[in-house]
Amino acid sequence: MTALDDGAGKAGASDAATSRAPQATATHRPIRSFVLRQGRLSPAQERARRDLHPVYGIDFAPRRLDLEASFGRQAPVVLEIGFGMGETTAALAAAHPDTDFLGVEVHGPGVGALLARVHAQSLANVRVICHDAVEVVTHMIAPESLVGVHVFFPDPWPKKRHHKRRLLQAPFVHLIAQRLVIGGYLHVATDWEDYAHAILAVLTAESQLVNTATGFAPRPDTRPTTKFEARGTRLGHGTWDLVFRRR
Repeated sequence: MTALDDGAGKAGASDAATSRAPQATATHRPIRSFVLRQGRLSPAQERARRDLHPVYGIDFAPRRLDLEASFGRQAPVVLEIGFGMGETTAALAAAHPDTDFLGVEVHGPGVGALLARVHAQSLANVRVICHDAVEVVTHMIAPESLVGVHVFFPDPWPKKRHHKRRLLQAPFVHLIAQRLVIGGYLHVATDWEDYAHAILAVLTAESQLVNTATGFAPRPDTRPTTKFEARGTRLGHGTWDLVFRRR
């Protein structure tokens, strides 16, 4: 069984550099784990953001989000942090119509691209928030409300002096763990080996989480292969998956 179909919901679910690292204090400027290189929106992406946000988009607000009202039904919810151009999110939503997917991304072109995919495929089980994922998780997601969280290919910030900018550090992982239902899962994938080992150490140290494998997990069949990942595989790059569960 894979992360999406092994019944975690019964206990109560690209570039993922879309969140701010949670080391902020009241007197220190937060360290961001992303840089806004928005690029130019294509006409289709711009139209999607203008016309489809009222249908599939959710505005950030510093208060708890009513997930049932947002999706118009009661269903398991998976949070996808940093969905890039949205191909994985759309593929997962199409393959799992009984699960709702909440995607969070800061980059405008990716938000427009996912909105366009959702509309073209008539995916009623996707909602999109264009905002800092740490703030979304902190303020909008209630404890024990998610059956799963996906963080696929977060920015590795490979230079040592930039490691403090990496998204998956202990404070944010702790927040994610609190938002999972008992038995809910956190699935991380990265193509940067150094970051993979750092993530493994952080997740292992989180007392609310338990590893589903010994070390790294076999690649779950439920995780679609993106064009970016396929290109890396052809070039001989490795990919590391980690799947942990809420105790």
